[in-house]
Amino acid sequence: MVLLMNCLVTAGPTHEPLDAVRRLTNFSTGKLGVELANHLTAQGHEVTLFVGEQATYPGERRAAHVRSFSTTASLGSGLQALSGRRVDAVFHAAAVSDFAFGTVWRRSPTGELTGIKAGKIPTRDGGLLVELIPTPKLICELRAWFPAARLTGWKYEVDGGREAALGAARRQLAEARTDLCVVNGPAYGPGFGLITAAGESPVADAAALYVALDRFICR
Repeated sequence: MVLLMNCLVTAGPTHEPLDAVRRLTNFSTGKLGVELANHLTAQGHEVTLFVGEQATYPGERRAAHVRSFSTTASLGSGLQALSGRRVDAVFHAAAVSDFAFGTVWRRSPTGELTGIKAGKIPTRDGGLLVELIPTPKLICELRAWFPAARLTGWKYEVDGGREAALGAARRQLAEARTDLCVVNGPAYGPGFGLITAAGESPVADAAALYVALDRFICR
């Protein structure tokens, strides 16, 4: 018997504005999340895909429902708006910015700092100091919004080696109360690791990952 699920998938980057023309973002293309949503749709699941406005992956988006987001706050609002509905699985693959901009200061020729705020912050007067403030950890809100869902988070790790990457994945499981964490990146090495409370299950590539994730929510 095949179980058909209501799934949410997030994909691509958030961006945080500095002013009306500049922003902070990351290199996520949205490919993995979009392809996962397509795979789940092909298996018959009802999929809502949240994809970042700055996602550059040009592939077709075949989810039943496709919604866009910009900032971390807008993604959070979109997800929370669905919290009263039946959701069986959430795959949070979006690359959410860890920081947003706080106060911006201009340094005067005498070294004094003055806070500035403008539609377009001028730069011709010299250097600026910009405060970075942490963004909300949406992964830690998912259990409250979707208490009955199977929750999958991601960890893309660059530094520290394989054991550090696995440790980061296990911390996410504990802190965010997710059921599964997918870990990959240069620190982890080739392929992907599916980390649960029971241990690690490696998969070789993205195609195998999508199959494994479908099996995880249907078992």
